[in-house]
Amino acid sequence: METRKSLLGSDPGVETTECEKNYSVVIPPFLEGAPRWRYSDGVQSRWRNGPSPSDRIKKSRGLICGLILLLSLISFCFRGPHVSSFLGNKKIWKGCGSEKLFHSPDSSQPILNPAPNSRKNDSSLVPFTFDPLPLGSIKPRGWLHEQLRLMAEGMAGHEFNFYPIVQSNPWIGGTAEYSSLNEAFPYWFNGLVPLAYALDDVRLKAQIRNATRYVLTHQQASGWLGPEVTYDSNTLWARFPFFLGLMQLVEADSSFSPQVIPAMHKFVNLMHALLRDGKNTSEVWGRARYADMILCLQWLYETYPENNAEVLIETMQRLKDYGLDWAGYYTEKNYIFDDLDTISNTAGDFPFVHAVNAAQGLKTGAVDYRFTRNTTLLQNSRNGVKWTFQFHGAASGTILGDERESGLSPTRGSELCTAVEAMFSMSYLYQVLGDNAFADQCELAAFNALPVAMTPDHWAHQYITQPNQPWSRPVQASGLFWNVGDYAQTYGLSPNYPCCTVNHPQGYPKFLSASFVRVGRSGLGHALLSPASVSTTLPDGTLVSVTCDTSYPFGQTLNYTIESTNPFTFHIRLPTWSLSTPPLISLNESPYTPPLPDPHSGMLALPLARGSNTLILTLNPTLRVASRANATIAIYHGPLLYALDIGEAITALPPSMAALTRASPSSPPTINSFPLNPAPNVTIPHQAHDYLINNTLPWAIALDPDSLVFHASNTSNSSSPTNPSLPNPIWAYHAPASFITAQGCPIAWPLDHGVPARVPLPGARNCTGPWRQVVLRPYGSLRVHMAELPVLRRGNATGIGR
Repeated sequence: METRKSLLGSDPGVETTECEKNYSVVIPPFLEGAPRWRYSDGVQSRWRNGPSPSDRIKKSRGLICGLILLLSLISFCFRGPHVSSFLGNKKIWKGCGSEKLFHSPDSSQPILNPAPNSRKNDSSLVPFTFDPLPLGSIKPRGWLHEQLRLMAEGMAGHEFNFYPIVQSNPWIGGTAEYSSLNEAFPYWFNGLVPLAYALDDVRLKAQIRNATRYVLTHQQASGWLGPEVTYDSNTLWARFPFFLGLMQLVEADSSFSPQVIPAMHKFVNLMHALLRDGKNTSEVWGRARYADMILCLQWLYETYPENNAEVLIETMQRLKDYGLDWAGYYTEKNYIFDDLDTISNTAGDFPFVHAVNAAQGLKTGAVDYRFTRNTTLLQNSRNGVKWTFQFHGAASGTILGDERESGLSPTRGSELCTAVEAMFSMSYLYQVLGDNAFADQCELAAFNALPVAMTPDHWAHQYITQPNQPWSRPVQASGLFWNVGDYAQTYGLSPNYPCCTVNHPQGYPKFLSASFVRVGRSGLGHALLSPASVSTTLPDGTLVSVTCDTSYPFGQTLNYTIESTNPFTFHIRLPTWSLSTPPLISLNESPYTPPLPDPHSGMLALPLARGSNTLILTLNPTLRVASRANATIAIYHGPLLYALDIGEAITALPPSMAALTRASPSSPPTINSFPLNPAPNVTIPHQAHDYLINNTLPWAIALDPDSLVFHASNTSNSSSPTNPSLPNPIWAYHAPASFITAQGCPIAWPLDHGVPARVPLPGARNCTGPWRQVVLRPYGSLRVHMAELPVLRRGNATGIGR
């Protein structure tokens, strides 16, 4: 474990000088064409090929000084612009025996208000493979619009009105917080901004406006944002999700930029100094999740640099140096391939195996690659995704981890925060790297892991979801899960730690905002398939409007109405599972034979004439049976996971905003000794409840995979009506019309800590009753379910059911 321990940072007993930190050699604009030498290996600090760092610094210093002297002489002789004007707002700072140039902020600079689809800086960052669109460009339709509306009318849209750690949070002048990290408000803000602007919801926008105004008007003179009185590089983390929210807010409404952009830059300059001066940084969360902040700095650099570009670049590097070495962890030398439950001490690796950290860390290599241009990070990123889902992936598309990653056992839980963070990472990875598998994984989590963790009305959620979960009620968590409470897999406002209550709202809104992307200068692509519309201007000036009406993923036909001012290329991503059979396409009511999709991205390119076009595309999925651990299977049709329907009996209880531990649902709720009772004169909405759910049909069933039969709904493969109607809420029990039938028989399957024990191994599987027809339905619609089922074939089975 010694090599892994080194990934957490340098020896705390050894001080590192500024010169030894291998920060970027910053290049001024007139040397922009010269190479930028950076710390770039990803595992340890080293300079590849050529002269040593000191030689390069000396050469750069000599060249810079010579050029400055030459420009000074020219300025003096011709009384032209001063060198300081030519350099912009740069000052020379002494340090490390060399001179570094970086921008000093100038408050007199006017705020730039870019057009919604423009980038203002000639970026030295690696461009996206598929450029994201600004928040607000894409609007939901159909079932996705109804889901976002349920969110707005449910828990997410009302937390500001009654939920103590939002309504009375220290960020907006209150005192209620569940953690010294002060992350509750930033989590909420990061999710509510895309929800409000996706729906153009006036009430939610007012919440955002009031909260933003309070935080920005209370920014400290130093630049610090947040309620902390004292701060250093150990208290940065909560600013990261808050910056993500601010970034989205300005994208959606540029009228906020005169207030938001200066505040962001003011904090960046402070953070730059804190990271420069910080020593022996021990805080885990910010170091594990630093990519979220670099992502925001890259957005500022490309869109609102405000004469501060060099500080932004250097702060990116300092954050990378401050952060955990995810690239080093995602190597065969350091990644933990063993079952974590068999390792006696994983404390040194905890930041890497914490499931939410892992979900966020998956995008780190791609974020770092954009400014380091270190191509080795790309393989590290792909390793991270491959190994994480190979060794800890749930069949539903998320990461199994009851706080810590927990292997492949379907009785272990997966945190709701993990699902939404994994979705965000996968959508970002697709935008940067373009691997079709990343978009597949994002859709898998969006259509399975996320909806199953919510009640259909979005007024209650689980903290963790088990793939095999025949009931949702208190269990004996100690000894079963790594670090969650007895009520963690029940549904409520806060069935366990409250982070998921405030963090989960980012899921579907960010999925929507990543659903369409720009492709090159004259292309637009549908990356994450769902009903939505988009209006945007392509880089070549073409105005494009696309409306997609579809019941996908419940049906397989996508109906597009497209308007454009010039010819352009429309791209549709074909999921990997669909590539074995070409899609059926009709263009302007005539059959169309498309070219082959791009083998890497899955994008199908369709050149379209200017004006109006109608396009209908139908995918042709088949049943897929995926092998899981211990001779079990998971069953898919399209992107939907199907699980055994075991019935449900629901008991609604008064909302208790539960604690980590409690004796009963009516016990006084506390989190970290903080009572989660609403403030005086504030009532919990009547729609909020806690729920206990039990099965009504047998759950201990083995399945014969040869007997699977898919039953499509009436609208599943229909190209009309153009706006297919689905039940609302679509994720309610029995709401999706499609289902699968199969033959199954009961088997002996004991309990452990109040939940199904490990799946019986093949030699211990015998039918204890007759074979009968069983039904499987979309996993996201089944609050209680069995998703990973043991296999028995009728011809080979022993016991009564043979």
